Amino acid sequence: MKNSKGSIIAKKLLSDIGFDEITHLSMKLFVSGLGATLVEEELQNSDGKIVRGKTKTLIKVNSQISYESKKRFTIAHEVGHFLMHEKIEVHNENSNTLNWFVSTETQLKKGLQEWEANDFASELLMPEQIFRNETLGKSFSPDLIKYLSERFKTSITSTVFRCLNLDIHPLLVVFIYNGTVKYWDKTSNWTYWIKDITKLAPPDDSVAMEYINADYEFIYSGNEKAQLISKSTWCKLNKYDKDTDFFEYCIPTKQYKTIVSVIWEK
Repeated sequence: MKNSKGSIIAKKLLSDIGFDEITHLSMKLFVSGLGATLVEEELQNSDGKIVRGKTKTLIKVNSQISYESKKRFTIAHEVGHFLMHEKIEVHNENSNTLNWFVSTETQLKKGLQEWEANDFASELLMPEQIFRNETLGKSFSPDLIKYLSERFKTSITSTVFRCLNLDIHPLLVVFIYNGTVKYWDKTSNWTYWIKDITKLAPPDDSVAMEYINADYEFIYSGNEKAQLISKSTWCKLNKYDKDTDFFEYCIPTKQYKTIVSVIWEK
């Protein structure tokens, strides 16, 4: 069972301040209203940082982050630490602590704090009920992810994980690093058996492998982002199963050699 302390605290916070969402609110103003100070400056090897003093708390975000949506999530993550983890005095965030997959795997080893801060940020920026309302009657597609990310000013990746964690549609999400499947997760309403793929290269007929062969360059755009694949590409087929049509949508990052691959049934 996933820890939901972060989302519970975020829902209470929104209720206490009388906001349904903070999408159109300045993060600097929001942080200030909570009694902390937001500072944007160049940080070395860190996306964000929280520094607690005796009378003041600083929340720092790296000014070199290119995307405003990533800055917002990083700040929201730090606010989660500020409100939930009083023992943290100085703490740095990087791509690992802000990564849902890594946090899931390591939460039993390193504690729940990073998971809780991510859960808090996700609920704060994409409140569950409003997020669900925005998806009603809409089929899952890359266009829906793009719409939701623009609607809530969040990154494409964090939006995918919000869909995953809220069971918005039956989905399988696979995280690939440097040509190897590192982790995968699925919605509770995904009913298919998944192949033994962890620590292996993605299937040869997967879209993820196309991106690896293209050195993580963007090779599909527009409607082509949802590529038709076979169920058997990522799933096991039982003796009497039909090999039906599925879709695969990949989000590559050339800099880090990562791919988030989203798979769903046609």
